Amino acid sequence: MELRHLRGFLAVAEELHFGRAAERLHIEQSPLSRTIKELEEDLGAQLFVRTTRSTRLTRAGHEFLVHARRILPMVQQARDSTQAVANGYQRQLRIALSDALPSPCLPALLARCREQEPEVEVRMFEMPFSEQFRGLHDGLYDVGLNQVGDVGDALVARPVWHDPLRVVLPERHPLLNHSQVPLGEILRYPLVLGHTTIFEGFTRQVDRILRQTDQEPLILERVGSFDMMVTLVAAGYALGLAGASHMLVCGDRGVVARPLAGKAATLTTYLVHRNENLSAAMERFIDRVETLEWSGTDSPNYRQPDI
Repeated sequence: MELRHLRGFLAVAEELHFGRAAERLHIEQSPLSRTIKELEEDLGAQLFVRTTRSTRLTRAGHEFLVHARRILPMVQQARDSTQAVANGYQRQLRIALSDALPSPCLPALLARCREQEPEVEVRMFEMPFSEQFRGLHDGLYDVGLNQVGDVGDALVARPVWHDPLRVVLPERHPLLNHSQVPLGEILRYPLVLGHTTIFEGFTRQVDRILRQTDQEPLILERVGSFDMMVTLVAAGYALGLAGASHMLVCGDRGVVARPLAGKAATLTTYLVHRNENLSAAMERFIDRVETLEWSGTDSPNYRQPDI
């Protein structure tokens, strides 16, 4: 079994279409079919049921998919770590990123990491929370940043950043008469919110806020990016909800952000790591994250240590 077998299998398993999988791998379909056949012969098991109309995984294929999704990232991590050492870095810090993280905080954090420990190569990986959760359990990543918080006993979640929630309104909307928009008024209009898989923690936190009233929200669309949310709001299709950090980078896009009325609503970002003894390097990284403060308007800054 070679890496090409694993890559070919993973592409077909995720696409469930040999033609699309071949395009994804930038190869012809015939060599991909041979690769899958070689893999099945090596394993002594049929991995796919293939007809003229469809391709689906067998039970053995589903089982092998679980392992393939773990093996390939581990091989990539081994390659990256070796190259990092060869390039002069002493070690790596692998950070998994999920959800709608506050935009100004990451650049400030990475700049501080480079300033204080330039010998450590920081690598970041964007993914849905479910993938981050598995990767932290399996040791593929050292630390995660997400907005879920509920991670079970094997992981530890620390609340670190708080992003004020904003109502995103099109220009010249009647609710702009409010300096702070009541939740009940927002729910009179259709909403465009984040996709539940891509922004799992974000949607959980927003849903909790929306459930503070008995009024059922009308969700027009769930989108995979804040750019699309802003586009739909600017076009007048719906209202949106987003963190203040994301509105800072929107610029002049035909939308206006307003805070919610009442108790300040915020989106919490969590730092997540395995529930085990931490290395000194990890302790230093966590300290950088926890001392990075951001008010929602100004640039992030680092809290001075107590004397």
